[in-house]
Amino acid sequence: MRIVVIGGQGLLGTALVRRLEARGATVASASRRTGVDLATGVGLEPALEGVECVVHAAAHRLRHRRVNLDGTRRMIKILTGRSTPPHVVYPSIVGCDRSPLRYYRAKYASELVLERSQLPVTVLRATQFHTVVAAVARAVTLGPVTFVPNGMSFQPCDHHWIAAELADIALGPAPSGYDRAADRAGPDRLGLADAVALIRAKQGKASPRLITLPAVGGTLRAFEARANLPDPGTKIGGSSFGEFLER
Repeated sequence: MRIVVIGGQGLLGTALVRRLEARGATVASASRRTGVDLATGVGLEPALEGVECVVHAAAHRLRHRRVNLDGTRRMIKILTGRSTPPHVVYPSIVGCDRSPLRYYRAKYASELVLERSQLPVTVLRATQFHTVVAAVARAVTLGPVTFVPNGMSFQPCDHHWIAAELADIALGPAPSGYDRAADRAGPDRLGLADAVALIRAKQGKASPRLITLPAVGGTLRAFEARANLPDPGTKIGGSSFGEFLER
């Protein structure tokens, strides 16, 4: 089976390419490093030629529209002209439809254009990766003090597990149209303060002094309302945040 992973040089994409190759698939990694630019469309059409599945794992945390949304539209335009279009697998984020965060809004908008594309599409939403939660925990800690927005909590997951789940979908049968797979989340829920404490304990440091901040603005209010947490029916798996830190 021939598969192209757009964004194959990123955190999730790299893990996915390795999983697919280990399972015998012929995999091409498409990214700016390999001459494929979603923002301009350069190299995209040749990268999609003759593939049976496209995993669209590319995203940019700043160029939300040009890369995330417009890049998805460019891909759709190329694929809809084919008599037998490939299965498109799109990893997304739990709660992206319930948060005004621009990155999330671009992910949700990409889901919508894929739903309207009439291509065989599978969307898999996952909660934040352990690496993201660790980065947020470090960003809100200044010396012995941690500034925690009220109500901010996570149920993070291991990106290696999500790569394995995406590999199963990519190598499996394509749907006849648009399909939303069950959401994915890690095994434990923890507040941001808990994540900070775990990281500092791993570093041999004492727990910091916590200063709780009000949830000001739409994004923080969405986190306070737990829009980023999984709903019933979510598939739970992978390693815990503590296990991630041990690695």
